Amino acid sequence: MKKFLPLLYMLLISCNTTTKIDYPITEKRVVVDSYFETNIEDPYRWLEDDLSSETMKWVNSQNDVTFDHLNSIPYKNKLKDKLTKIWNYEKQTSPYYEGDYIYYYKNDGLQNQYVVYRKKANSEEEVFLDPNNFSNDGTISLTGLYFSENGKLVSYLISEGGSDWRKAIVMDTETKEIIGDTLTNIKFSGISWKGNDGFFYSSYDKPKGSELSEYTDRHKLYYHRLGERQKSDNIVFGNGKEKYRYVNSSVSDDNQFLFITASNLTDGNRLFMIDLIKSPNRIQVISNDETTDDNIVETDGDTFYIFTNFNAPNKRLVKTTVKKLNRKYWKDVIPESKNVFSVSSGSGYFFAEYLVDAISKVYQYDYDGDLIREIEMPGIGSSSGFYGEKEQKELYFSFSNYYTPGNIYSFNPENGDYDLYWKPEIEFNSSDYVSKQIFYKSKDGTKVPMIITHKKDLILNGKNPTILYGYGGFNISRTPGFSVTNAVWMDLGGVYAVPNIRGGGEYGKEWHNSGTKLNKQNVFDDFIAAGEYLISSNYTSSDYLALRGGSNGGLLVGAVMTQRPDLMKVALPAVGVLDMLRYHKFTSGAGWAFDYGTSDESEEMFKYLLSYSPIHNVKENTEYPATLITTGDHDDRVVPAHSFKFAAHLQDKNIGANPVLIRIEKDAGHGSGTPLSKVIEQYSDIFGFTLYNMGIKKIK
Repeated sequence: MKKFLPLLYMLLISCNTTTKIDYPITEKRVVVDSYFETNIEDPYRWLEDDLSSETMKWVNSQNDVTFDHLNSIPYKNKLKDKLTKIWNYEKQTSPYYEGDYIYYYKNDGLQNQYVVYRKKANSEEEVFLDPNNFSNDGTISLTGLYFSENGKLVSYLISEGGSDWRKAIVMDTETKEIIGDTLTNIKFSGISWKGNDGFFYSSYDKPKGSELSEYTDRHKLYYHRLGERQKSDNIVFGNGKEKYRYVNSSVSDDNQFLFITASNLTDGNRLFMIDLIKSPNRIQVISNDETTDDNIVETDGDTFYIFTNFNAPNKRLVKTTVKKLNRKYWKDVIPESKNVFSVSSGSGYFFAEYLVDAISKVYQYDYDGDLIREIEMPGIGSSSGFYGEKEQKELYFSFSNYYTPGNIYSFNPENGDYDLYWKPEIEFNSSDYVSKQIFYKSKDGTKVPMIITHKKDLILNGKNPTILYGYGGFNISRTPGFSVTNAVWMDLGGVYAVPNIRGGGEYGKEWHNSGTKLNKQNVFDDFIAAGEYLISSNYTSSDYLALRGGSNGGLLVGAVMTQRPDLMKVALPAVGVLDMLRYHKFTSGAGWAFDYGTSDESEEMFKYLLSYSPIHNVKENTEYPATLITTGDHDDRVVPAHSFKFAAHLQDKNIGANPVLIRIEKDAGHGSGTPLSKVIEQYSDIFGFTLYNMGIKKIK
């Protein structure tokens, strides 16, 4: 008998989880909206006011009930200990060069935030910047590090409580002294230095109401000159008649050209250029079409390399010159192929990472587009890296998959050789696990890939606790990568399955578009079919299946659990977009209209959104799966009101004994920058809730 069997046996001892929960009463204050002469009630509209004392009281009362339940799960502390133990290993990112130093991020094991280290060649490392010192509880995080041309200055961005609003601080890299004032109210922006004198950044006007939920729609590009006050920063772009919701910039390596991307949706952008030397006040158009994505990858003197999907749904790399910006002059460097790809540059080469059924294949090209070599990856999984300055003689990349922690490799671009640079030492034996890619058919016959990962000695008996994770939106590809939380889940005997459903970017623009707007139901159908495949193949059953997803993936879980509550035992929607009639009225939510459409644009779109909007499809007298909704009180991307209202509807209408709870993390946002201590607490609760409601009495 294999050693895994006792664990499985131990896991599957049933228990009674039907403890009655007394939910806080959520008052109904009916507000009626009219859409194309159709009246829609919104009884929990008052929960959208994140500044009200009533909302805060509701949050606290819900958390009291939720944590009472979660803390009663008998093995919560054991889960926490297991997560802590496996997480306690040194983690490191790929290094990169700035000035005289090589920089990298590292966590010695259980630090709340990664620490920035640096070293010179053949010298000892030193701590450069430690975000753990920003606050006592780790809720202030480092979100970006940007160096001046000579590497003598750095501007770093910080987030407080997980908010998307940032502050920028400038520091002398040698003395580590702060220079000038802290810049505030920066959002959805990086930093682009112009030489060593100043930098460009983007922001919105500060909302008059709540900065966490107030609508924002005009993004502006500013220039900050060192030594001057922020209030005197010049607006470079975005203050004209035409509004743009997202504006960002980059500066060429020679500091001559400023490139500006501007868009109103999360898909597509216009591309502009300013010659900072010859005509600093003139904005030139490179592409003026928001239906395509156009981004500068590299410059070589007056030659620009543009990564685009113009006339190429699967992307291509083109080049043109400053005197021939019009698209008719663009010439292919890396042409479109049947596989979608991304591109990076370093050491005077381009590196194209192709997705072949969501698995990485990397090719190296010169600036003329001649293929130098295919870079054979260490295995089947995902790579990242291959970027750096033109003069660098060595580049770095990382490689991982669902059961292999990320290893870092040093790469010689001249001969294509690479060596192991760093390998983590973790208490997780990857050789005990296996990933299998299968293809299943969705409702309309579309073939969809899914990677299923678990212990090698798993028995297909239909009783394996399984998490089905999905996203399906915004042209984002879900590729294999290691996660400590998933490792713990699989160590417990669980199955982890990730389908590459429509709406993502795994197969290019057509795959993305087939999961947007009036095609959005395809995404839900793909996810439902993935669950049905896992059940029919005896990986699991409805009694042992959990659905999980965050943000757009939270919408996915919310839609599927209201359409097919019988499919799963547990639903785990995280920071989800759940009110599809009003999502575009908060912060920058209107920018998501490319994927969703809006309830205002047409009667057809309104009716379609209404047909799957999770909060509008919670039905009376229906037994829903055990549900743990998670969100953060400082989420200013997908405002927590989505989750609040969804929880209220479910608690009001759900019948049966399955608990419907909402866990609201304090001083946390959409997820980025959450301190590790809170992450461990969250997942001990999520896994505990999941296993307990599957009837699992004890764990190893």
